[in-house]
Amino acid sequence: MKMRQRPVWFVVGALAALTWGACGPPMPPEIPDAPKVASSAEGVVVAAQPLAAEAGARMLRAGGNAADAAVAAAFAVSVVEPSMNSIGGRTQILVRRAGGGFAGIDATTQAPATYDPETAPQASYGYETVGVPGALAGLVRLLEDHGTLPLEEVMAPAIALAEHGFHLLPGEAARHASGAAQLGEFPGSRAHFLTPPGEAHAPGALFLQPGLGATLRTIAEGGAEVFYRGEIAERIANNVTYYGGAVTAQSLADYRAEDSRVVRGSYRGYELVGTDLPASGAVTIGILHVLERFDMAALDRPQWAALVGTAVAQVFARAAGDEDGREEVTSKAWAAEIAAGIELPGLDLPRAAWLPGDGRSPATVSVAGLPEAWTSEDSHTTHLSTGDENGMYVSLTQTIGPSLGSKVATPGLGFLYAATLGGYLGHMEPGERASSNISPLMVLQDGEPVLVLGAAGGSRIVSAVVQAVLRVVDHGMPLADALAAARVHPMEGGVAMETSPDIGWAEEDVEAVRSWGLEVRPIERAGAFGRIHGIQIDPATGRMTGVADPDWEGAAIVPDGR
Repeated sequence: MKMRQRPVWFVVGALAALTWGACGPPMPPEIPDAPKVASSAEGVVVAAQPLAAEAGARMLRAGGNAADAAVAAAFAVSVVEPSMNSIGGRTQILVRRAGGGFAGIDATTQAPATYDPETAPQASYGYETVGVPGALAGLVRLLEDHGTLPLEEVMAPAIALAEHGFHLLPGEAARHASGAAQLGEFPGSRAHFLTPPGEAHAPGALFLQPGLGATLRTIAEGGAEVFYRGEIAERIANNVTYYGGAVTAQSLADYRAEDSRVVRGSYRGYELVGTDLPASGAVTIGILHVLERFDMAALDRPQWAALVGTAVAQVFARAAGDEDGREEVTSKAWAAEIAAGIELPGLDLPRAAWLPGDGRSPATVSVAGLPEAWTSEDSHTTHLSTGDENGMYVSLTQTIGPSLGSKVATPGLGFLYAATLGGYLGHMEPGERASSNISPLMVLQDGEPVLVLGAAGGSRIVSAVVQAVLRVVDHGMPLADALAAARVHPMEGGVAMETSPDIGWAEEDVEAVRSWGLEVRPIERAGAFGRIHGIQIDPATGRMTGVADPDWEGAAIVPDGR
């Protein structure tokens, strides 16, 4: 498997900017780059944008824990990567407490109780797609339940970045440009995201967000209450309902960040812990249970690609619509049945002989006919992972749906709402929470975390996380190498294979997979196969190594600078 060797993105905007006070300099200084890999025994923060990672590391330096760092990084990334997430979006959070044990927070966007799916417009963006935001409630709950620092302190870096500005990275600027026409349709979005002539800001431009800064200051002073039941809630409800949206003041007041359903499994003796519905932790675990039935280490590169792509497709197909029986998805017997039915013409797949069979009949599942939600090519969402010296870890995924979400921002508030209702996610019942591919996951050895993972990238979240676990466990790869290796993802009738120069599968690997009767679609697009920002922990020393996906603009930052 060829490894990713992309150079570090040129990062503009100083990490030092996050040390500003309220009266700091008008422009941040500049640095040439930020580390993709960083190691420390004192903690680490890995996020999709260096300034967000630094915001979290600042909390660790201040004596905060991994929850404080995660909340600071999440607020900051909503400012510096607004095309991917916002406080108007949704989040799923998995926490490993310092003393052991797990907790999950489900802060997913929700259809209002008064929402009528039969008469609602089926738009793909606009006010009609706005559901009740959850991310803000989730972040505040994470801090209240697990953090140690006050809300004002953890939000300070995000407020500084909004008010004093930061220089747009190339990827973020490109996403703004791709959605400029749609952003321009709405007064709030046009004023907040575009230049006065109505154009997107160029890469490297100083992006100032005074409206968002003011909103964040109000939240820092008043907490989640002001967002869901106070002055911000009133502005949200008035604006959304005026333009025909479904979110009301009552639906905001009724919203709560709930406990996630924590699901568990195992892979070759390692324990797996994730969050499920409306997230997809059970699906991720189910795929690993299926692949556990094979001797993955004995496969060559094209065999590995073909088997992984096929297994992911078959679990996707079986799990889709099975929302009342997700216990089966994490069942080893369920996985054994699927594994027994996996056959590729002309390819003898080595089975893992040490795993006992269960006597069930093989069942062949077609790769064709996958639900569109599992095969979407949207590159969206953001993920961050944090750890501290006391053994607390947080895996947090935050999104607004497609790039730039609903494309709607309320004038003066400065943040985009997630796309939730209408045509984007399909039919939703009143009060229903939006299902997603989000899959924060932790891998444990002898009860202690050795991997903290999660990803961005639509349905590729699940396949990316699965492949990272496989490469670390089966091939003994360091996490940095595992994230740099080429990936696959199922498509109708076969697999998509990453073929970008220097990071993708070799041409002979692609041709070998085709020879076994699978259709192959080579894809060269950067970031097309999920972006993982994770942590690997040395069980002998407790030292943490944070790794930012080499195919994105993120960074790993440690509090001690090493």
